[in-house]
Amino acid sequence: MKIKFTKLHGAGNDYLYIDGINDIPSCIDADNDNNFFKELAVKISDRHFGVGSDGIIIILPPTPTDKSSNPLKLTSVVKPDFRMRMFNADGSEGEMCGNGIRCFAKYVYDKHLTDKKIINIETPAGIKTVEVYLSEGIGTVKEAKVFMGIPEFESGKIPAIFQKQEIIDEKITAENKDFTVSCVSMGNPHCVAFVEDVKNFDVHYYGRVIENDTMFPKRINVEFVQKLDDGNVLVRTWERGSGETLACGTGACAVYSVMKKTGKIGLDKKELKVNLYGGTLKISGDLNSGIYMVGPAEEVFGGYFNF
Repeated sequence: MKIKFTKLHGAGNDYLYIDGINDIPSCIDADNDNNFFKELAVKISDRHFGVGSDGIIIILPPTPTDKSSNPLKLTSVVKPDFRMRMFNADGSEGEMCGNGIRCFAKYVYDKHLTDKKIINIETPAGIKTVEVYLSEGIGTVKEAKVFMGIPEFESGKIPAIFQKQEIIDEKITAENKDFTVSCVSMGNPHCVAFVEDVKNFDVHYYGRVIENDTMFPKRINVEFVQKLDDGNVLVRTWERGSGETLACGTGACAVYSVMKKTGKIGLDKKELKVNLYGGTLKISGDLNSGIYMVGPAEEVFGGYFNF
């Protein structure tokens, strides 16, 4: 069968978007055919034999409000406009993607699935609110602001197996190297480690080791961070299921949250610029009331994949 897709990226973090409302063949159950999407994600994401991406994102209608058919048990007063499912390049399903959800909002606005500029998107990590900003004179989405929610530091909720309630500036050993790390969930799990020279750091080796450490039962995303000054950091991200990516939105929020928590940025700082290989994300907010992310969303091309 031929699968219609559109490729978008947020700061270089690229996904293939599939309109599950209009473009998925009727023989596919978008809610239950997980093996179909897992296999599709692996094949279409391959950068040599497929289209090439960090994964796929499916655009779906929101879960029915009837709780008998509502696996998320949604009780929020905020009603979702759409639902997002995300599959990494290895076929595993993720809870949330900060760059991906900005591009999701761009897709549904630019493709006229909605005319709203504030869009509520249901994810396995909860309902996320995205505000889109349009290009002047063109009328398509240029960037978006996402309310990413309140960071969760409790070990068991990340989840991480650890003897303390929180993992903040704790020592761990990955193979032959010691790290001081802090862990947080931004809807998906993150481990933040500060290094002196991130450009020359072996992210591929140590990222894979930390991702698969037994203390993280669902694996973990790893951010390697170099502080440049009070308002700027340089980050390389190792994403579980995808390897190193050019950007990670939830990872940028995790870095900001950890730096706020540990006092690495002052309480007077209103914004942190997280510089990634694919671009810069602007992160702001408060640990108690929630974190905001602003960043770009760009369409690359569309087509059909013979699956």
